[in-house]
Amino acid sequence: MVSSSLVGCSGGNSTAPSASSGNTASSASAEQTQAKPSQFDWKKYSGTTLKVYFVQHFCSAPIIAKLSEFEDKTGIKVEHTVTPEANYFDKVSTSLSSRSGDPDVFMSGAYQLWDYSSAGYVDDLSNYTSDAGATSSDYDFDDFVPSVVNALKWDGTAGHKVGSGQLLGLPLMSEIYTLSYNTRAFKQLNLQVPKTLDELADVSKKLKNWNGTGSYGLAIRGARDWGTIHPGYMSTYSNFGASDFAIEDGKLVSKVNSPEAVKMTTYWTNLVKTGCAPGWSSYTWYDCSADLGAGKAAMMLDSDSVGVQQNWKGASQEAGNLAWATIPVVKEGDTPKSNFWTWALAMNSASKNKGAAWYFIQYFTSKDFAKYATIEKNSLDPCRESVINSSEYEKKMSAQTGYLESFKATIDNSTILFTPQPSFFETTTNWAATLQDIVAGKYSNVQAGMDDLKKKMDKAVEDVDVG
Repeated sequence: MVSSSLVGCSGGNSTAPSASSGNTASSASAEQTQAKPSQFDWKKYSGTTLKVYFVQHFCSAPIIAKLSEFEDKTGIKVEHTVTPEANYFDKVSTSLSSRSGDPDVFMSGAYQLWDYSSAGYVDDLSNYTSDAGATSSDYDFDDFVPSVVNALKWDGTAGHKVGSGQLLGLPLMSEIYTLSYNTRAFKQLNLQVPKTLDELADVSKKLKNWNGTGSYGLAIRGARDWGTIHPGYMSTYSNFGASDFAIEDGKLVSKVNSPEAVKMTTYWTNLVKTGCAPGWSSYTWYDCSADLGAGKAAMMLDSDSVGVQQNWKGASQEAGNLAWATIPVVKEGDTPKSNFWTWALAMNSASKNKGAAWYFIQYFTSKDFAKYATIEKNSLDPCRESVINSSEYEKKMSAQTGYLESFKATIDNSTILFTPQPSFFETTTNWAATLQDIVAGKYSNVQAGMDDLKKKMDKAVEDVDVG
């Protein structure tokens, strides 16, 4: 796990140059740069070689396709590696902790950036976005979707929510959690798309064997790792009014055994038993998506951007039959809340090529590149307002019934719903394991399981400084 790989590392006190080093020699030159933004020069770091780490994903593919164009434009050579997600973060953590400066730039999620920033491994990118001498005049930082950028800001204090503090990365794509469903299944059984959680449970039961023996109602994650908790489960958990932690008497305290948390987990347990895949306990996002595309699952409560990859023409057996709705809520009329994920580009604070690294990040998070990655490729959800509101994007998504409507109804209410803290991966993995054990009947009831989980989570954060 990422957190364990960082324990005991003291390299965070690196004497690497500051974010603006090499861009402004003095306050006077800074003023001149502000006055003459035309001085920005894409060839400034020509001859530099950058090392970049990518995760194997549909949002990294467009970058790789445009690397030669970036090299031609800047004179910067890029050496890159692509690693499957299952092994990716271990690789990144090991490299960052070495303080070698390799890689200069890497892809990351926000949760991992909490660990990396606490160890001093990433630069605050706001130092670059606010420097007119370092940033092209057409970059337009204000064009980013606010909720997406805020998910990548954190002040570094455990227990404090995201949304303020250092800018730890800049987004390539985001995902919110919605309900994907097979329109053919719903027509076949004359069912209405569920708007509430009670309706979701009822419809999931009715869809058992809808497409032959072994087909089922709802695909949700169940594997024994943190990824099971953060999509549909955490979104629904929040819609029940539950929270993971609170600060009480100067300490971080787990709230997973609260009445709201127990009520939600009781609902989820019953949902798994009556409407989900028999092999739920091994399911990752990939299994959920594959079952939806193969016509095995009639619905999926997970990432909107993962689901849509099954619906492009020719992408899967059920391509053209899939549609989207907002995440079901406790009672009709409630505002749908969604947890949040974003793949972002971050800069290694030990990089010896920070100026060139920033040029790479700004190029591949720019408006022009975001439009290419979204419209010509399939990197979703876009993080730029100019792309979301473009006629090209509306045309591209017109065949994805309900996708844009669900996105627009949810994105402003989306954020990272977890409480940032240094034991995130330990506590969420324990959470997933406890959820499996509750479903398997290893506890007398849900309350007993969540009481046990609270003890484990409290122990994991007992020495955490909440400022």
